[in-house]
Amino acid sequence: MSHSAVSAELKSLANAKVAAQRSSFFKTGKGEYGYGDQFLGIEVPKLRIVAKKYQDLSQADMKKLAGSKLHEDRFVALAILVAQYKKAKHSSNQKDLFDLYLELLEAGRVNNWDLVDITAPYIGTYLVDNPAGKPLLAKLAKSNDLWKQRVSVMFTWAHIRAGQPQVTLDQVEKLLNHPHDLIHKASGWMLREVGKKDVGLLRGFLASHAAVMPRVMLRYAIEKLNEKERAKWLNAS
Repeated sequence: MSHSAVSAELKSLANAKVAAQRSSFFKTGKGEYGYGDQFLGIEVPKLRIVAKKYQDLSQADMKKLAGSKLHEDRFVALAILVAQYKKAKHSSNQKDLFDLYLELLEAGRVNNWDLVDITAPYIGTYLVDNPAGKPLLAKLAKSNDLWKQRVSVMFTWAHIRAGQPQVTLDQVEKLLNHPHDLIHKASGWMLREVGKKDVGLLRGFLASHAAVMPRVMLRYAIEKLNEKERAKWLNAS
């Protein structure tokens, strides 16, 4: 079991038509957020089957696979990392995997929104009740890297599930004036999740910020509210 075996199996599943669609969908053109990314053209369910088959891949091989220029190789490497993190029985094992994740993030290997979204909400559990959590979230938010910033928002889904939604509100507030819609969407999504747990907390945040929130962020945040209340918040912006 090695990274080269995984990569070879993925190449055997390549589909040129799907690859062209993925390249367009993930904005790989010059000047777009996914510029230069390359796709084999494999649907996500098939990628998850491969990840499950190789779920015992070593961390060294995960790192090599995640270093690939091919999006699907990185997807599978990260899916394996998350699977191993979820199964880890000792905090030391979780720390090793979390540190590997940060290393890959720093190296630019977690470099599209799908790669962020299949990892950060789960790996983020490492930061719940961890003294290093808030400083790391603040550092990632201040980064000039779009993917680190999205990770900083998506990490906080773990805090919502743990009954600590204020962490999400604080993180979203840091990025309220961010120019990119991928941050607006992630922030609005997490606000919506806060509202599912405590709608009063969401309403309090909206009362303070709806007037200046990016429209996409606001629409995502209020999606589960009733029509009358949605109209109220939209008219306040």
